[in-house]
Amino acid sequence: YRVLADLVDADGSLPDIAPGVLMDGDDIGRWLQRQEQPGTWKLLSTEQQERLSKLGIKPTEAPSAASAVKRATKGPSKAQQAFQRGLAALAQWVEREGQRPVPRGHSEEISVDGETDPVAVRLGVWVSNTKTRRDKLTPEQLDALRELGVKWA
Repeated sequence: YRVLADLVDADGSLPDIAPGVLMDGDDIGRWLQRQEQPGTWKLLSTEQQERLSKLGIKPTEAPSAASAVKRATKGPSKAQQAFQRGLAALAQWVEREGQRPVPRGHSEEISVDGETDPVAVRLGVWVSNTKTRRDKLTPEQLDALRELGVKWA
C-alpha cells in the first residue's frame, strides 16, 4: 500500500501496474490485482477499502447473475464429459469381461455422440485415477459406479 500511495503522491494518479512488477522484492502488481478481487475486497476493513479507494483502486465487478446462469446451462463440463466417457467404457468392459479387473494399460474404444470414429478411453488409467479421487465424486457418480459392480464405490 505504501509504495502505491507514494506513486500516487508523485504522479497524481496510480499508473497501470501489471502483475510481475517488483518493488523492494514484493510483487506489487500481483498484490494490487488481489486487492481488486471482489472476495478479497469484502475481507478488507472499511478503513482499508477507503484508503485503496482514495488511490483509485476499486474492486472489479463480480460476474453477473446472467453469466452464472449461462455457465450453468452451458452443458456438462469437460470433467463431467470425461467421467461419462470413462463410465461408458467401463460399462462396455463389464458387459464383455464381467467383473474381471481392468489392466492398467488397457484402452477401450467407445462410440461417442457427435463423433464419427470410435474414441479410445484409457480405461485402466481412468479406473485407477477415479479410485484415487473417489472422495471428490458426486453421489450420482458413485451410484453409477456401484451399478457397474465397482466395490470401492
